[in-house]
Order: sequence, then structure tokens, then C-alpha cells
Amino acid sequence: MQNIRNIAVIAHVDHGKTTLIDAFIKQSHIFRDNEEEMQETCLLDSNELERERGITILAKNISVSYRGTKINIIDTPGHADFSGEVERTLGMADGALLIVDAQEGPMPQTRFVLKKAFELKLKVIVVINKIDKPYANITQTEHKIGNLFLELATSDDQLEYPILYAVGKTGKVFTSPPQDFAQEGNIQPLLDKILEYIPTPTNSEEGTFKMLVSSLDYNSHIGRIVIGKIFRGTIKPSQKVVLLQEPPKAGQIEKVFVSSGLSRVETTEAKAGDIVALTGLSDARIGQTISTQPDLESLPSAKITEPTLHITVGPNTSPFSGKEGEFSTARQIEDRLSRELETNLSMRLEKQENGKYKVSGKGELHLSVLLETLRREGYEVEVGKPEVIYKTIDGQKCEPVEEVTIIAPQEYLGTITQEIGKRLGKLVHMDPINDAEMEFVYQMPTRTILGLRSLLMTATKGTVVFNSIFLNYEPVGQPLPKLRRGALIASETGEALAYGLQSAQERGVTFVDPGEKIYEGQIIGLNAKEEDICINGAKGKKLTNMRSSASDGVIQLVPSIKYSLEQCLDFLESDEMLEITPINLRLRKKYLTDIERRRHRSELEMIY
Repeated sequence: MQNIRNIAVIAHVDHGKTTLIDAFIKQSHIFRDNEEEMQETCLLDSNELERERGITILAKNISVSYRGTKINIIDTPGHADFSGEVERTLGMADGALLIVDAQEGPMPQTRFVLKKAFELKLKVIVVINKIDKPYANITQTEHKIGNLFLELATSDDQLEYPILYAVGKTGKVFTSPPQDFAQEGNIQPLLDKILEYIPTPTNSEEGTFKMLVSSLDYNSHIGRIVIGKIFRGTIKPSQKVVLLQEPPKAGQIEKVFVSSGLSRVETTEAKAGDIVALTGLSDARIGQTISTQPDLESLPSAKITEPTLHITVGPNTSPFSGKEGEFSTARQIEDRLSRELETNLSMRLEKQENGKYKVSGKGELHLSVLLETLRREGYEVEVGKPEVIYKTIDGQKCEPVEEVTIIAPQEYLGTITQEIGKRLGKLVHMDPINDAEMEFVYQMPTRTILGLRSLLMTATKGTVVFNSIFLNYEPVGQPLPKLRRGALIASETGEALAYGLQSAQERGVTFVDPGEKIYEGQIIGLNAKEEDICINGAKGKKLTNMRSSASDGVIQLVPSIKYSLEQCLDFLESDEMLEITPINLRLRKKYLTDIERRRHRSELEMIY
């Protein structure tokens, strides 16, 4: 165990965790210089969605060798919506690298992950990254980090921590701020500091084998893979174990793997303190303990923070149901969501009386990533408007409140203040970060934040940095006025035609192009006024044998707006739904025909 170090890399989103780990991988010569991986970036973000969005969604572990020591590195997500991944994997580490952006300084998720690290008594090395940014302020960042440690530390020894300085994209780490960023450098100072400062595992190799399941993986050849750090003892292939559940279940380990670079290698024995992957336990779940007789006492598992948002997910009921997806029945959707529960610890699933499912998660991004995954796997579903989860505390109805941090150019000060004012935000503080940017910190109910990020992205031409993190529950505040204008609703089923869409564009903006199939009740555009109106987007021009000089002009349409999945969820009102298929995203009314909407008008008025 003197030759093992287990470290987690923790940080706020976009502060450079994955880029720094790329430097670990490339400079430790896991690959030859001529291998194509040496030219790639974000090597650990193997998931297709992770690469598209540029974020880490799933925690992963690799290992590098340095001076005869094996360093197991756990890459964790930086976004607050995936904090459950951080909570369940930090228990495998004995220390942590806290990465902080030299320009932005500590952000909301920095506070969250550092607090979790302190609760687990992890030794923390601070790496101030991106010191080459134009507005990087190393002195101010160090001061903010010091205040954060002072606020969160649970013991005096946690206030003493080493600081290193890095330019992650070039793989350089320095023990002191360099005068010239072009000077030679590598990752070696950080590796030396890890060996010096991060303790070796204190787990004992003596006694019965015991391990907490921290993660699950799957391989089509060897089945379910159980991942965790060995708490005590040793483990070998074919060894008999007990899965501590109700009731305890006997099992047998088939193969034992340990990390070697980016891959896993089979071993004949693994000892306490190492992170291993075991096969043969098809019933294991995250948070369960694997042990051997006669020790049947479970290890404490990580406490996962509760969800704050939920959506209703059900089979697609539109006229186009079953035409674009491979899986569309309620049973298939339930099976898939149940499988998601095994690895997605932050998610909750509840079956409703109407045959639909209430899926609860940590935020819009958490839920939209799940829905996008289902879509790519061939599922057809329809979902309702995201709603917050209320709690009754001391007999009073309470709602989740979040701290929202916004960094934007100073020229957008008025835009941000005006928009947050509409959404009942309370300003905590507002400070200039540098000559060009301002930082705003607000406290806002979660229900008023829905859709705010994409709106501010548009308003600031993509320059805003928007982050939020859950604070607590407070009594429900005043209702939020309707912020969106009315919808243009298709009154006929058919193929959208340029003539009909021209009429629609006279009243607002459209979401469909000529030639697309539409159905009655589908939302085909956004009205310029407050009320919903029905419009026949499938209407064609009547043909006669008469010609007039005014009627034969070419129809010119403005290109339609195409929303992403998150933007569609933000668009929804309580009487609307989103149809998700592998090919299309369609916004629609809950009741498709005008007669049904009139019949349920009193119900809809109660919603508003």
C-alpha cells in the first residue's frame, strides 16, 4: 500500500479537470508518441453526450505510474446537476486535487465539492489553473480560496494546504507563478506533490474482505462490473463472498481487474486500498457492501442529496406515435427507467395512476441528459413541464431555493438586472471581477430559474457564465407571472405548406418548415401576442384558371426556429407537452383538439 495513492479531481464546471487529466495520461507515457490518442483531448469523456456538450457527466477512474507508485485518479463531474456522481465516488479517494480557475475563482460547485471532501477528511491539494487567461488574478483567487477553506474546514489541519499553478491546456504545472508562460514545464511538480502530501491508504490487508460498491459498469462479454475501493482484506478470482442486502445473498467473484492507464487488466489478487473492478455479482447495487463470512456488518454508504425537480414521462400519445422509434410501449419505458436507477443515484422514479412515471432529478440538465440518452437509444416518450418538488416543513409548504452566480460583460448589466427582477431574484452581492466583467450572486426559487440560462445566453450573445446550486427550502413565495407569449397551434393534420406558414409568420415565428408533417394540436410557432391562436399550417393556395398580377409572387419565409431539448423543456407551460422521438422534437398541447381544450378550460384556468 506504500505504492498506492487514490486521488479525486474535483472542481467547478469548466475549470479544467479533464484537460489536466489529459496531461497526466499523455506525460506518463501510457501511449506511445505515435498513437492517435496523443493528439486527442478530453480522453476520459468517452460518452457521446460528454464530448458534444464538453462536460463530464459520469465519474471515471484511471491510473498512472510514477516513481514506482501507482496513482489512481478519479475524474468527477463539475456540474451541480451531477453532484450525485461526486458524492458516491469521493469515498474511494484518500486525497483530492481542487482545481480553481485563476480568472473566475471559487464558484458554487467548488464550495460543494470542497465541503464533501472535508467531511470525508480528505487531504486537499489546490491547483490554480488557467493562469494564462487575460484577466487571471492569482492573488485575488488565492485570497478567495483561503476564505473558502476558513469557512468550510472542520479541523485546523485542513487550513494548511499546498498550492500549485497550472496551464492545463499545455500540461504545465509550477510551484510558483511563472513570469513567462512559454517557459518549459510539465506535470511532474504535481505528481511529486501527490506523493509527498496525499497519504497512502490506511486500509488493513488483514482480516475478512470488505468493499463498498461505488460504481457499476457493464460489458457485453463479462456482464455487470462492480467497482469500489477495497476497505479491508484481499480478493482473488473464484473467491466466495456475501452481498449484504435484505436478505444477504451468497456469490462468487469470477474475475478481478485493476486500473492500468485507461484500461483494466486482470489480476490474480488485489489488496486493501486499491480500486478494483469485480465480475460475477449480477445483483450488486451501488451503496451495498460485499464481504466474506462471518463479517456481515455493512459499511456506511454515501448520502446522496435529494432531487429538486421532477417531470412526467409516459408513452407517446400523439397521432404519429410508434412511427419514429423502436421502443414506445409503457413496459419498455418502465424497464429502461428502472435500469437507470441502478447507476443514477440522484434520480427517483414513481409510477402514477395514469400509467405515466414521475422522474425526479437534480436539475434541468440532469433530466435533459436522461431524455436525450433515451432518445438516442430509440425510445419514444412524451414529457410534461418540469416542476419543482415541494416539501412540508413544520406544517408550511416550502420550495427549493438556489444560489445563482452570473458572470457577464458589464454592458449587459441592465439586461440581467431586468430579467432577474421579473423572476423574483434577490441580489446577494454584485462585484466587478475585472475591467470587463461583473459577477452577480442571487438567491432565487428553483421554479423561477427554469429557462433562465438559455434566455441569458441569447441575450448576452453567448458570453454569460451561469451557475446555480441548491441552498435550502424556504416557504413558497409569490407566483411567477407568465413570461412567455402565446402559441401558434396547428388546427389541421397534414403536411406544412409554405402558403399556410406564411400566414403563421404574419402572427409570429414558426418552428416547422414546409414539407414537415404536422398534426392538430401541435405547436408550430410562437405568437407575437399573449393568447394562443389556432392556425392552419397545412393550408394550400386554392388553384383556379384565373390569374392576377398580385397572386403569383414567390412566397418568402423566414427560416424556422429549431429548439434543443433543454430549450423545448423551458418553453413548456402546464397545459403543454413535449413529444420526443429519435428523429424529432415536437411541442404540443396536452389536449389536441379545440373542443377538448374548451371542455377542459376550467381545469387549465386553475393551473394558471
